[in-house]
Amino acid sequence: MNTVLKNKERLDIVDALRGFALLAIVLIHNLEHYNVYFMPDNLPNWLTNIDKEIWDFLFFMFAGKAYAIFSALFGFSFFIQYRNAERKGIDFRPRFAWRMLLLFIIAQFHALFYDGDILVLYSIVGLCLIPVCRLSDKAIFIIGLILIFQPYEWGRMMHAMINPSYTFNPNLYLPYGITSTEVCITGNFWEVLKNNIWTGQLYSNIWQIENGRLFQCAALFMFGMLLGRRKCFVRSEVSASFWKQAMIYACIVIIPFYLLKNFIPSHIGNQNIAVPCMRIFGSLFNFAFATILVSIFVQLWFRKNNGYHWQKFIIPYGRMSLTNYISQSIIGICIYYGFGFGLYKLTGASVSLLIGIAIVFVQLLFSKYWLSKHKQGPIEYLWKKATWYKHKDPQHHFRR
Repeated sequence: MNTVLKNKERLDIVDALRGFALLAIVLIHNLEHYNVYFMPDNLPNWLTNIDKEIWDFLFFMFAGKAYAIFSALFGFSFFIQYRNAERKGIDFRPRFAWRMLLLFIIAQFHALFYDGDILVLYSIVGLCLIPVCRLSDKAIFIIGLILIFQPYEWGRMMHAMINPSYTFNPNLYLPYGITSTEVCITGNFWEVLKNNIWTGQLYSNIWQIENGRLFQCAALFMFGMLLGRRKCFVRSEVSASFWKQAMIYACIVIIPFYLLKNFIPSHIGNQNIAVPCMRIFGSLFNFAFATILVSIFVQLWFRKNNGYHWQKFIIPYGRMSLTNYISQSIIGICIYYGFGFGLYKLTGASVSLLIGIAIVFVQLLFSKYWLSKHKQGPIEYLWKKATWYKHKDPQHHFRR
């Protein structure tokens, strides 16, 4: 762990990994037509079969996993900011709370366009890092481990076992989802924005809470912070060994998690027990799969000293992840929604995949161009400036 690397190299691997996660998220969003789930029924059989294979493969590989990687890197970014502020004698916690309020405002802008926003959840759950950031690594790991096992779902499942009369509605988001989808298909631009002020956000955030992302998000933020503390993205014998062991353990547990997620709930007659069971092991399966993906990515980076060309190629995309995340939603709804080109009713998974690749390619070119003239993406720059608004560096007078 005494290996000395430049900060730039350490951040490059994180930016590349963040770019990889965002790329996968964009592809999944395009397959979903940005929450307008629709499969054309007038396609030839051979294309329908290809579409099904593409859909199944990409969802198996990235659905829930890319988001998990993105979330862990959110926690890592908090660690970097906290550490840098601490070195300057600044308590970053109040500033981070302000930063989360700013992210909530940014999220409101994004949620106007797309009813699948995750930034609102990030801005609220991110506050959990404030009370734990000064705890020991062991304490944070234990808290994160408890959260990743979905304690609320365990409690609900145990309650259903003890009290057979207990019932709950596992799809509270559904009425809001039906309304939002109808507006996205038939509404004009202003009607979509109006719907997303309230109904669209209820759809998005209730779905995320019901599917365990409230606890999973908090756990991933904490694990990401621990990755920063332990210098797991700094190339060394210890970090290389860590990622190898992480991959091995994840490969061992992913098989029982997959079986428990897919086969056990179908044999449980009581849905009040089956649904929590499916959500618990679905969350654990996604976490294990994401761990494997990150482990492979980091080990490949370490093997090539500072990454393969394809990894370095997506660094600009990751450096402007917030700008690209928001802009891809705006581009996507204009392509698929009724007020735009309405391609939701014409494109299957294969064509949607090509559209997603095209969006990423255009954004990547723009990111390269923008970063050749600026240090940060436009939204990243505004967020940083607002975060440190009216802040006086206590070391400023020593540097003058």
